[in-house]
Amino acid sequence: MLISAERSFLLVIDMQKKVLDLVHEHARVTANCAWLVGLANRLGVPVLATEHYPKGLGPMLEQLRQLFPAQAIGVKAHFSCVAAGCLDAMPANRRPQVVIAGIETHVCVMQTALDFRQAGKEVFVVADATSARSPADAACALERMRSAGIAVVTREMVLFEWLRQAGTPLFKEISVEFLQRRPGTASQASGPA
Repeated sequence: MLISAERSFLLVIDMQKKVLDLVHEHARVTANCAWLVGLANRLGVPVLATEHYPKGLGPMLEQLRQLFPAQAIGVKAHFSCVAAGCLDAMPANRRPQVVIAGIETHVCVMQTALDFRQAGKEVFVVADATSARSPADAACALERMRSAGIAVVTREMVLFEWLRQAGTPLFKEISVEFLQRRPGTASQASGPA
């Protein structure tokens, strides 16, 4: 199964500073989440996000929060977004495919992915846009999700599947905006990390 721009939404889970600062390669994860959100916004793919217990863990990083409409951010106390029901009222959640990024891989990302899979959605977890405090926990969670029928992908796999073909004006624009820019150049909220 391929990811479809028309059938999917992007979900970014719990990118909150108090936990994020402890996460392995947090700068890479943050940059890749911003890149994915920028890409989704550019292609018209709906974007949703969650904050886990913001009273204690604080809000989502501001550099990411500004990329989301305010009504697209769900608040939860359950580890799984599905168990929390915090996305239920959002129309994008009705799409049959979900692309998941964020933290932590072995807790909120995995529990959400497994619950979405059990509910019948096609689930894609973006390996280079998720992490955990321990790399071993992240690796084990990715393997567990794979064995449960969840597709583990990279951010570029998402891009090429959303686009489907080269040679179009849109492909050329996206290629320049998201594939050819180097870190430190303009438009980094939407450019590659």
